[in-house]
Amino acid sequence: MPVPLAIAQVTPFAWESGHEVNDFVAATSRELAALGHRVLIVAPSFDNGAVRETRTALRAAREHPASLLPDGAPRVLSVGEALPAGATRRAALPIDVSRTVEALHAAVPLDICHVHEPFAPSVASTALRHSRALNVGTFHLPTERVLSTQVARKLVERIFGRLDARTASYSETAALMERWFPGTYRVVMPGADADAAARAPARPAPATPRIVFVDREERPALRAFLRGLRSMPLDTPWEAVVLSERGPSSSTPLRAALRERVRFCTPSEVGEQELIGSADILVAASAGASPAPSLLLRGRAAGALCVASRLPAYEEVLDDGAAGLLFEPDDTETLAAQVQRLLADAPLRERLAAAPAPRPWRDVAADLDAVYAELTGRRHDGRGNAEARARLRNRRFIDVDLHMHTDHSGDCATPVEVLLATARDQGLGAIAVTDHNEISGALEAREKAAEFGVKVIVGEEVKTASQGEVIGLFLTEKIPRGLTLQETVAEIRRQGGLVYVPHPFDRMHAVPDYEHLLAIVDEVDAIEVFNPRVAIGAFNEEAERFAAKYRIVAGAGSDSHVAPGLGSVRIRMRDFDGPEEFLESLREADIIRTPTSLLYVQALKFLETKATPSGARAARRARRVRRATRKS
Repeated sequence: MPVPLAIAQVTPFAWESGHEVNDFVAATSRELAALGHRVLIVAPSFDNGAVRETRTALRAAREHPASLLPDGAPRVLSVGEALPAGATRRAALPIDVSRTVEALHAAVPLDICHVHEPFAPSVASTALRHSRALNVGTFHLPTERVLSTQVARKLVERIFGRLDARTASYSETAALMERWFPGTYRVVMPGADADAAARAPARPAPATPRIVFVDREERPALRAFLRGLRSMPLDTPWEAVVLSERGPSSSTPLRAALRERVRFCTPSEVGEQELIGSADILVAASAGASPAPSLLLRGRAAGALCVASRLPAYEEVLDDGAAGLLFEPDDTETLAAQVQRLLADAPLRERLAAAPAPRPWRDVAADLDAVYAELTGRRHDGRGNAEARARLRNRRFIDVDLHMHTDHSGDCATPVEVLLATARDQGLGAIAVTDHNEISGALEAREKAAEFGVKVIVGEEVKTASQGEVIGLFLTEKIPRGLTLQETVAEIRRQGGLVYVPHPFDRMHAVPDYEHLLAIVDEVDAIEVFNPRVAIGAFNEEAERFAAKYRIVAGAGSDSHVAPGLGSVRIRMRDFDGPEEFLESLREADIIRTPTSLLYVQALKFLETKATPSGARAARRARRVRRATRKS
C-alpha cells in the first residue's frame, strides 16, 4: 500500500475541451485516488461559475487547507477562465491565473505537482513556476513547438529546470524532448480500459461495416479521410460516420452516391466513446501536425480495427503494424486500399483483433506512482537527531553568519583580525569563514577566535570543475578546486564536514544547475536559502522552495566581501559544539535579515580591491589590523 500523497495534476487545456491530455489526467487521477492518494485536477475552464467557485474555495482553504483535498474521487479546480476560440486543441492562455495558482500552492501542502505539457504561457507553466512541491512534468504530443524549441528555448529550458522528474507519453515524444531539452525522460504510455464485450473473439461480422473518423487531429486529416472515401468501391456494403464539432469539410465535397454513405454528427448527438464502441474500423489520418494516438488506443480497447497514417506515435500504439494497418501520410489511395483489405480479408481481421489489448489505466497510474515514490524517497528525513536536540535544549541562543570571506580570497581585502573584530562588534557568536578555494584564512581566524570571543567554523567555498561552487563546513584540510561536484562532496565527507550549497540558483554566480544538484541531493546537509548579494530575489525564493520540498535544512549567510556587510543576515540558533550539534541547531533556527544596500557593499568591495593599488592596499591593511587588535 503506497504512502498517501497530496497530488495536483495540472493540464493547460480547458477542462471541457475533451483534449486527450485531459483524458490522461482524468484517468490517471481516478486510478491514483483509488490507490489512496488525494488528487486535485487543476485546469482552466470555459465555465466562469466554476472559476468563481474555485476561488471561493481557495479563500476558505487559508484557514482549513485540508478542506481542498478530497478523500475520494479527484476534485477539479478551475483556476482561470479559458477563451473558447480555438481552445479545444490549443493550451488555454493563462488569463488572470497566476494569483490563483500561487494561492493554491500557498494554501495546500502538496507533495507532488504534476504538470502536463508545461510550455509557456499556460496554466501548467504557471503552476510549475509557483510550485513548492516536487515537480513531475509529462510531455505528450510528439510535435515540435517552434516558439518553445527555437525562439524561447533558453527561457523554457530554465522553467523546465524546476522539474524533478520527466516523463513522455511516447518514445517519439521522449526523443524530441531530449533533442531540445536534454534530460532523462521516462516513457509512460497512456492506457485504455478494454471493453471486454467488444473484444470478445466471437464478435459477429456486421452486415454493413461501420468506418469511424473522430475529428480530433488537425483539420487536413479529415480532408484526407474524405478523399480516401472517394476511392472506396460502392458495390460493397459499408458506411462512414464522422464525429466533428466543426461539421463537414467544405473544401472536400462528396458526390451524391457517397454522401448517402457518409454521416456527420456532433458530440451533442452521439458520445465519442459510444461511437468508437460501435466502430468496426477506426481511421486516423494526421500528417503529423496534431496527432491523437490515444484515440487509436481507445479504438483498440473497444474492439475496432485501426487504420492510421505512418507516424512514429501511431506506429508505437499499433505495435509497428501488428495491431493495425498503416499508410503513408496524405496517401489517400493507400488509406482506401487498407480499409478495403480489412473489409474483404477475414483472416486479417482475426489476426489484428487477436493483438494484445492496450494496458489498463491502473497500470499507467502504477507507473506514475512509482515515479512519485522514487521522488519522495529522496526527501530528507526531516526528523533530525533526537539526542543532539536534547543536548541543545538548554543552550543559549547565539547569532551566526555562515558565509564570508577574508583577504585570503582573491576578491576580498578584509584582514582576519578586522573580520573577527567586526563579528564581535556585530554581536555574532559564531561565524563560518568560507574563502574561495582556500582554508588558510579560516584556520588563522580559528587560532585568533578566542582573542575576539567569536567561535569560528572552518569552511571553504570550493569551485568544482564545471558544476558550480559548494561549501564545506567544519573542514580540517584544504580541498583543491577543479574536482567534480561528486568528488568535492566526497572530500568534504571524508573530513567529517558538512555539505552546504551556497546561492544555488543564482545564475550570476557559478552554481550547480538543477540537474547536478538533484544528483547530490541526498548528500546535501544544508542549503543557503538567503544570500543578500543575490541581485534577483527570485533566486533566493527558488532556493527556499527547493530546500522545503526536499526537507533540507535551510541556512543563510552574508557572503560578505567587506566588513560592513558582515551580519546583514544572521541565524539565531542555540550554541553548538561540532557538526552534529550545529546541524541539529540549524534545523530549528530563525533567519534574521537586515536591509542592506547591495550597491553600497559591491561598490565598497570594488574600492577595496580593484580600485586600490597594491601598495596602498598593504598600508591600509596594516592600519585596519592595528585598529582591530587595539580594540580587542
